[in-house]
Amino acid sequence: MKKSVYFIVLVVAMLCSALPSKAQIDFNKTPTDDLGDYTNEFQTNFYEALKQKGIENYDRAIEYLQKCIALKPNEATLYFELGKNYSQLKNYPLAESSLKKALELKPGNVWVLDELYYTYIKQKEYDKAVNTIKELVKYQPKYKEDLANIYAQTKDFENALKVLDELDNEFGVTSEREKLRNRIYKATGKQDALLANLLERKKANPNDESIYLKLIYRYSESEDLDNAFKTAQELLKINPESQLVHLALYKFYLQKEDYKNAVNSMKIVVNSKTIDPTSKSKVLSDFVSFAALHPEYESDLLEVTSKVSTGKSNLDLGNYYYQKNDKEKALVYYKNAYKTNPQNFNLIKQIILLQIDFQQFEDALKFSDDAIEIYPAQPIFYLLNGVTLNALNRPKEAVDVLDIGIDYLIEDATMEKDFYLQLSQAYKALNNLEQSKTFQLKANKIKTK
Repeated sequence: MKKSVYFIVLVVAMLCSALPSKAQIDFNKTPTDDLGDYTNEFQTNFYEALKQKGIENYDRAIEYLQKCIALKPNEATLYFELGKNYSQLKNYPLAESSLKKALELKPGNVWVLDELYYTYIKQKEYDKAVNTIKELVKYQPKYKEDLANIYAQTKDFENALKVLDELDNEFGVTSEREKLRNRIYKATGKQDALLANLLERKKANPNDESIYLKLIYRYSESEDLDNAFKTAQELLKINPESQLVHLALYKFYLQKEDYKNAVNSMKIVVNSKTIDPTSKSKVLSDFVSFAALHPEYESDLLEVTSKVSTGKSNLDLGNYYYQKNDKEKALVYYKNAYKTNPQNFNLIKQIILLQIDFQQFEDALKFSDDAIEIYPAQPIFYLLNGVTLNALNRPKEAVDVLDIGIDYLIEDATMEKDFYLQLSQAYKALNNLEQSKTFQLKANKIKTK
């Protein structure tokens, strides 16, 4: 366990970060900041605020943040953290005022705007949410999707459709946007008019790929699969090089049990340089599920994934091999997925369990140490850490970590029993047979299903 003073100071230094200015935004990084060389009192209070928030004691976190504000009243980070804690307590008026204060100190900050946006959504204050989203869109276009959804939620269908059209023209058609568009037309009773309009547009512009794609989605949404498939075939005739059409075609081929063409379409999608990553990831997941049912196509799956190595594809492959009980291959892919998903709770847990299964105790210890630093209130990682320490014949450290972890345990009889068994084992190794027997008896009393 890394419990040194150096670690605590390092965490404080990392977390005591002010909010980035809008000119420095990088959405692939967590927000960082420098609160400066302040007093020990400030650092202690700020660290305690973060710690209390980590264990979901939001009232206490707020008390410590207010002490920090008394010392440094013009730090945007403090009001940002204050707003998040108030939001967790569902005290949205105070959350809003705190976040607005953070924006006053750091105008246009994306992280604060994002938190403020969700605060308005939780209160269903959609007008305020719209204004905030419009600010966010200036820095990150992805929020435009949210804008369309809010307009639809408030029945401002005209603006919702306008935003959807803008997104389609800029990024291409997606199934999620088409579903929203379909709900809007259903709500306005204009579905037939939309279909007729698309057919007229196709007739007037027979080479416009986007119209065919919209028609395919429209037919699919209304479960008219024959016409959807027919339209997809028409698109292939006018544009044999179309890649987007295969987002629909592979599903049709699977339904028709035309597996050869289905696999070909999935390969085209996954290898495409023009199709968005989210859509590709969905197809890859379907490919993994398909190969699990039809192992004769496993080589095709491996061919594709060898060229496309993303966190999602590695995770899907890890799950694929785990389901096939090939745990060795599963661990390889899970560790590859971890490189791009280092904070994925379930992924980390699965890796540690497999490492313990393969008696890779040093690796399991490192992963469980890191997991405790990321998730300091999750008892499972303390338990797994204790298991590895016992296996490495380090019982004193095992007792220390198991004693900490069991305090976080809430109504989980199976895990409680495992904690007691590990404590019994550790005390036995320490030759404290009385304590070992005590924990063994506690474990024996717990009835699990």
